[in-house]
Amino acid sequence: MKMIIRAAMLAVLASTLSGCFLTKLATMPMRVVGSTASVVGAVVSVLPVVGNSADEALEKVDGAIDATADGIDDIPI
Repeated sequence: MKMIIRAAMLAVLASTLSGCFLTKLATMPMRVVGSTASVVGAVVSVLPVVGNSADEALEKVDGAIDATADGIDDIPI
């Protein structure tokens, strides 16, 4: 009986979640990884010669991740 009640509650909660919430739940970890890459790039940028190019590359990665996450957020689920 307890299992059936839990399953029913889960079904009700899943049906009331908006698509926006679901896509945000999926893209939030992506954005965390992108911002972490950006921070790592800022730290690496203090290295002579290779630091700035590594920082620029990681900034491009962060931008690509943000663009992909924005595209996923626009999906009407």
